[in-house]
Amino acid sequence: MHASQIAPSIMCVDFLKLEDTLDSLKRANIEYLHVDIMDGEFVPNYTLGPDFCRSLKAACDIPLDVHMMITHPERKLGWFPLGSGDYASVHYEAGNHPIRALKAIRDAGAKPMLALNPATPVCVLESVLDDIDAVLVMTVNPGYAGQKLIERTLDKITCVRRFLDERGYEHVRIEVDGNVSFENAKRMRRAGADIFVAGTSSIFTSAMPFDEAIIKLRSAIE
Repeated sequence: MHASQIAPSIMCVDFLKLEDTLDSLKRANIEYLHVDIMDGEFVPNYTLGPDFCRSLKAACDIPLDVHMMITHPERKLGWFPLGSGDYASVHYEAGNHPIRALKAIRDAGAKPMLALNPATPVCVLESVLDDIDAVLVMTVNPGYAGQKLIERTLDKITCVRRFLDERGYEHVRIEVDGNVSFENAKRMRRAGADIFVAGTSSIFTSAMPFDEAIIKLRSAIE
């Protein structure tokens, strides 16, 4: 099993405190900053964009984990400041040419990731195994924070891990996104997840101090 890593969801940050939050994430040795890009078409919401990603790059040296919930990402990847160490994920259903989109991510120097919605079958990975460094298993339907875990996606994590390992792709990591609470994170880890998108269900909560919540989540996934 790969070492566990945390990717806080920047969509959940209080933007009036963004600089302080980034400083806290640096001190906590956070591995990635998860940036949700939504276009109001592929998912029913608008969020962050390429200018925001450029600002993050300038303000912080933590690699980005850019989750592109947009139509035809192969046409738009050039807008984003992707580089060495970054991940970028595209959804299988988002365009007509997922392999072209994954190749564009690789050509930019970043690590390609294919995102699977809860209803997307695991078998779609068969045609892109040589094109990906990770798989993003959505454990809620994409578009909004604060949703309830879709329980059957836990089995899907295990299925994805088995699917990859049986074909000799043990190096491909699994990221999970959606209701990654402290308890759910433990279950996701046992199922085979490596990278955990942390949002309002764990670290961005008023229930405990931010730094303490990060430590608690790190303990849950280790």
